[in-house]
Amino acid sequence: MDFELVLEAFVRESERQGVRYAAIGGFALGVLGSPRATLDLDFLVHRDDVTKIHDILSNLGYRRVHYSENVSQYHHHDNVWGSVDFIHAFREVSLAMLERAKAYSVFSAKFTIRTLEPEDVIGLKVQAMSNDPQRRAQEVSDIEKLCALYGTRLDWQRILEFYRVFDIEADALDLKIRFGNVK
Repeated sequence: MDFELVLEAFVRESERQGVRYAAIGGFALGVLGSPRATLDLDFLVHRDDVTKIHDILSNLGYRRVHYSENVSQYHHHDNVWGSVDFIHAFREVSLAMLERAKAYSVFSAKFTIRTLEPEDVIGLKVQAMSNDPQRRAQEVSDIEKLCALYGTRLDWQRILEFYRVFDIEADALDLKIRFGNVK
């Protein structure tokens, strides 16, 4: 997948149409300073903008391969364009994540892309590993890298709330002690 090509086309058109989106997943980790290999792009998008996203991606040659209330997934027949996945934001928590997203320069400052704050990326990773325990090792690794990078600058209360939802608050307290310089 040519991330620069896809993102430039997607971001340009999304900005033009006023789509409320933010990068999440592996690409967001790189934007936030903790790069890791990833094969696709993942976004959080406001549910009211899902139709705009569908039109944008269809015009770029993507085909929707899955759609539900919560997610949509697109694949392009040309591997250069790869796959793009979306989580639909409509609950208070995910809408707040979108509101907090910030623009970051990417690809030698050729353009910017909205990306979730580190705490919110952590929150989605907590949800992912809770929904699919087989993902736990990768998600914990990603979370620990963000914690090591941002440490005391993180909003630990927000992180604790994400863990509390899935009844694993003890894991968050351990992270807070190890990375938040809290004794």
